[in-house]
Amino acid sequence: MLNPQLKQGVNEISQKRDVRRRQMKLHEIGEDRLLDRLLSRPSVGKAVAIGPGDDCAIVKIRDRQNFLVLKTDCVVAGVHFLATANAVDVGWKAMMRPLSDFAATSAVPQFALITLIAPQQTTVEWVEELYRGVRRAAKRFKVSIVGGETSGTSGPAAISVSAVGFVEKDRCVSRGGGNAGDDLFVTGRLGGAMKRKHLQFVPRIAESRWLTKNFSVHAMMDLSDGLGADLPRLAKASRVGFTVETKNLPLTRGVKIDDAISEGEDYELLFAISPRERTRLQLEWRKKFRKLPLTRIGSLSQLSTFNSQPLPRGYVHFQQSV
Repeated sequence: MLNPQLKQGVNEISQKRDVRRRQMKLHEIGEDRLLDRLLSRPSVGKAVAIGPGDDCAIVKIRDRQNFLVLKTDCVVAGVHFLATANAVDVGWKAMMRPLSDFAATSAVPQFALITLIAPQQTTVEWVEELYRGVRRAAKRFKVSIVGGETSGTSGPAAISVSAVGFVEKDRCVSRGGGNAGDDLFVTGRLGGAMKRKHLQFVPRIAESRWLTKNFSVHAMMDLSDGLGADLPRLAKASRVGFTVETKNLPLTRGVKIDDAISEGEDYELLFAISPRERTRLQLEWRKKFRKLPLTRIGSLSQLSTFNSQPLPRGYVHFQQSV
């Protein structure tokens, strides 16, 4: 039994910790630690195949061959685009961001809901141009816009897109299937996206669908927050470590290695595949996608104390801004 003074001291320490926890600000913990706290006790039913923490939510339906795929994403003025950005490009990006997550799951998007939150001084012309970009992006992947919501705000404009589609059960990929020894590949080139590409990129849905049709992809995600943030997430989900051959990274011309790792907004695919399929993958990729590079950047490793090399940190929400 604790003596009264010691018990009082323990209680005071506990109370201070509770106060500190309640007063903690988002910038002190960042996006990943916040999600860990919010999703530590996820409330999911038996119909959920892949829940919170991956690129898309995957839900079982009566269709025995397919999963239902759901994703919501947003763009916010001052965070994902500058006030000077072309409204058509902003609309394009708003639609394409969730579709890039569909590519990470090798899913096919079908329907979308658009939510617009804008200050009352926003011009009608800007909104019309924004929706022109949204519709143009949706048409590119035959996505039907079936509804949404509008609201005023005293803060910056924000556009949220919720997408729904499907993926065959035997082609569904998540972040969590990587194995020690797997090769790590990335599509395209990394870095420099904030100069223009982040507003005009095309999700790698065609490439992803080709990959899962012809190869056994163990784990995959899209690079939205930078290799330095996203690769550790894939490794954590797969419960493995990783090694990156930084000299082999496919860099955009004029971009330094550290910037290519940390800048984000690349929207390329990062995936893990057995080294036994490496040669066939590289040969067939060059035939199918002649203008798009595919680069082996490293491998996954056994989880240990020294399981992952340090990388420049990628983009972390609540701790960085445009």
